[in-house]
Amino acid sequence: MSKKKAFVLRIDPKKLGAVEKWAEDEFRSINGQIEWILDQALRKTGRFRNKNISSPADIQRSKPEETTRGQGNKDR
Repeated sequence: MSKKKAFVLRIDPKKLGAVEKWAEDEFRSINGQIEWILDQALRKTGRFRNKNISSPADIQRSKPEETTRGQGNKDR
């Protein structure tokens, strides 16, 4: 098992409440839920790839949506 580094996280109480509820719904610990959220975001943006994965089929690849700063979700 890999070693994990502990650190302090400052988070808005409302956001923490939402993460707590989400973790409960998914039968995860709050720490596990935060780690899962980070993992999904890093994979979606192509910033993380786990070297322990055996095949490309195990990785769900999704191309990040292209956005222009300041335009939000407006059509171009």
